[in-house]
Amino acid sequence: MDGESGVTTSSDDIWRKRFQLFLLVRLFGVATFLLGIAIAYTDLLRPGGWPLVGGLITIAGAIDAVFAPRLLKKMWQQRDQ
Repeated sequence: MDGESGVTTSSDDIWRKRFQLFLLVRLFGVATFLLGIAIAYTDLLRPGGWPLVGGLITIAGAIDAVFAPRLLKKMWQQRDQ
């Protein structure tokens, strides 16, 4: 086969960068989710926690962690066609 896999080096680089971006977007969502929990239940912003703000940030982080990578994947599929 002599190393011919049908995938070029530039294609490998594109997919590596896409995977890294996918991972960073998902990690950002998880970090936002955890920050929201910390705001809601700890004295991070005010004594006794701030459940309303923490809850909103938690929901935003969960939505970001779940849906942003899917949107990236869909965008990449449309671009590749």
